[in-house]
Amino acid sequence: MADHAVSDDAQVQAQLDRLWSLSPGADILGLERITRLLERLGDPHRALPPVFHVAGTNGKGSTCAFLRAAMEADGKTVHVFTSPHLVRFNERIRVSGQLISDALLARYLERVLDIAEGVNASFFEVTTAAAFLAFAEHPADACIIEVGLGGRLDATNVIVDPAVCGIAQLGIDHQAFLGDTLAQIAAEKAGIAKAGAALVTQRYAESLFPVIMDAAAKAPTRWIGQGDAWDAAVYRDRLHYRDEQGRLETPLPRLAGAHQVQNAALAFAMLRHQDAVPLSEAALKAAPLWAHWPARLQRLDRGPLLDALPQDATAWLDGGHNAGAGEAIGAFFTTDRLEGHKLHLVIGMLANKEVDAFLAPFAGKIAHIHALPVPGHDHHPADRFTAIAAKWGIGCTAHDDARQAIAAIAAECAASGDDAPKLLIGGSLYLAGEILRLNEQLPD
Repeated sequence: MADHAVSDDAQVQAQLDRLWSLSPGADILGLERITRLLERLGDPHRALPPVFHVAGTNGKGSTCAFLRAAMEADGKTVHVFTSPHLVRFNERIRVSGQLISDALLARYLERVLDIAEGVNASFFEVTTAAAFLAFAEHPADACIIEVGLGGRLDATNVIVDPAVCGIAQLGIDHQAFLGDTLAQIAAEKAGIAKAGAALVTQRYAESLFPVIMDAAAKAPTRWIGQGDAWDAAVYRDRLHYRDEQGRLETPLPRLAGAHQVQNAALAFAMLRHQDAVPLSEAALKAAPLWAHWPARLQRLDRGPLLDALPQDATAWLDGGHNAGAGEAIGAFFTTDRLEGHKLHLVIGMLANKEVDAFLAPFAGKIAHIHALPVPGHDHHPADRFTAIAAKWGIGCTAHDDARQAIAAIAAECAASGDDAPKLLIGGSLYLAGEILRLNEQLPD
């Protein structure tokens, strides 16, 4: 799937057009095609700086952001591969700390596509090969690689000798590829385990222990699980982390939401259970305040999209789209934070996502639902949201785009005299990217 990728740069767009014409047009899992691509390129994945490999249903991108923040706080240069992008395709590939330039991106995509004939590689596989080629040819102290889908059969899992592997929160998502149970999903995620590289995980239900232990034994490696080998908690507005090496106290993350404490702590645990990239304690303490990860409970600035709203309006953006994300986002919106208001919810969701499971934690917190399409993707029709609104005893309005939704909220506020409305915009990372583009808040 091409993730609706376009570029303002003609050279990059030319390669994206080539990629779209060659790609099978659907997500496909397996390591055969990426292995063939990389062989033709000289196996660049075997020449990378130390790799920090991160999987998970939710939180893996934020964990990558904390890893990067800690390393850069210590003066290290870092390559980063994440997905999907929000606004610009370049966001997926960060070379030595900087988003890849259009010139470099076009060049690496061209090199991969020039040798890709007959492989039938997917969009993500070509992108992964281009990233690994760029990383192998530019110096850096470390690579942070986010799993795209699952783990065991994800294209990034060709990495043979990572410094450490981490798994963030587990939940039900991408069932068509990963299975319908948490045990099946855990097995796929834990498939990134490699010999000699610690497998560091967040806290999971005891029923999943045999799955994780089996993956660690097959690698073979040591499982470093939260609650046993390490743990973290908030006490007096500070993050308190501990493992066998001792205790660490840091500020709370700048990234919003209580769940980010656990993502930061997972990054600490990964960094403290590897030897390839030593870091100072000061760098770990700086990481929670340095880390930035757009469209995750991001408080939006005033910009072209939001200018119609009252001056004291507050708008948050989050691309979360599954039950676990809904729980984390819903927990963020406490009565104190809402200050007596209810949320105007602006939402669009892909057709393969569970709307009811995602929205359940918001019951009683929503004033009105504004339903949107997700441009370029199959998405739930407005009547799915209308049915939920009816159960909650609130209204739902369908809009053609985000500008219409914001204009409608502005009109509601003018009519009611509400000069400080609270908005949540989300349900899809693709929609989140469109919001950032319209509001001229491009990720950097």
